[in-house]
Amino acid sequence: MRFKTLAASGAAAVALALAGAAQAQQKYEMKLAYFVGDQHAMSQWLIKWSEGLEKGSGGRLVVKRFPSAQMGPTPGHYDFARTGQADVSWFLHGGTPGRFPLTEIINLPFMAGSAEIGTKVINDTQLRAKYLDAEHKGIKLLMLFTHQPGGPHTTKKAIRSLEDFKGLRIRFASPTVRDLVQALGATPVGVPPTEIAEQLQKGTIDGAFMDYGGVGIAFKLGGTVKYSTELYAYVTSFGLGMNEDFWAKLPPDLKKLVTDSVSGKEAEVGQAWDSLDVPGKKAVIDGGGEAIKFSAAENAKVRQIGAEVSEAKVKEYEGKGLPGRAVYFEMRALSDKHAKTSKNFWN
Repeated sequence: MRFKTLAASGAAAVALALAGAAQAQQKYEMKLAYFVGDQHAMSQWLIKWSEGLEKGSGGRLVVKRFPSAQMGPTPGHYDFARTGQADVSWFLHGGTPGRFPLTEIINLPFMAGSAEIGTKVINDTQLRAKYLDAEHKGIKLLMLFTHQPGGPHTTKKAIRSLEDFKGLRIRFASPTVRDLVQALGATPVGVPPTEIAEQLQKGTIDGAFMDYGGVGIAFKLGGTVKYSTELYAYVTSFGLGMNEDFWAKLPPDLKKLVTDSVSGKEAEVGQAWDSLDVPGKKAVIDGGGEAIKFSAAENAKVRQIGAEVSEAKVKEYEGKGLPGRAVYFEMRALSDKHAKTSKNFWN
């Protein structure tokens, strides 16, 4: 009996070892979806990131990329990861308005003076654990991002003062930016990122609230955009999420590889976004565009309007039973903290 028990134990151990060896050799195809072209700064980071996973896994992770909304429209990218249509997806919070209200507080006017600051803020461990991760239901949230601050870029009419916003149809990227556009006196219009160029060229919209990197490099709007008013008024937030079932089937060493690949990368990604400001602006100017700065008095008015928009949004969230004020103040404190050691376009 003792011999049979030992034999059975040995057989089980061998089977377990063989299973572990098989898992160590198993390949995992990872479908990665994102809605912008491969020339975009974030796409370049995703390509580098995915290639790092392939190399670090010794070829066990094989990434198949779906750029330029090949998998489907921008608003669907969060659900692509949630449902498993994609294994990993880069998504725009503003693509599904109202779904991530606390996360989108970072998009309120003048919350972060750079992508580096914004990305550091919304990846704060305590902020995410207490408020933000819970909004991202149904996925394994890997990392959050913001682009560098943006402002209005227009095709025919220059915005040199607050009065110039009146009558313009301006594209917005998120509900919070929509509220700012309206408060400034323009008409906010929702347009997916992939359709911005076409709508500007057709005259369906008169301009867009965007960052220089998006205007000059990602969407190549130099020559289309003629006036860029440098408000640096807001950032837009994004996320990178993995399908929960895909995460669950990865062995421990590959889970560690994925986790390590997005840990402590806030400055790296933020600086990559911020570095696009200069070449993005150059592309606009080279295309015949004009850069415009508000006077100190006009800029102060914009900031006051921004503060009013922020207060209204916080009150709206509080009225829905959400901790809007607590998140707002925590994000502001983190923004002020990181501004001391990060790029800041407001200086």
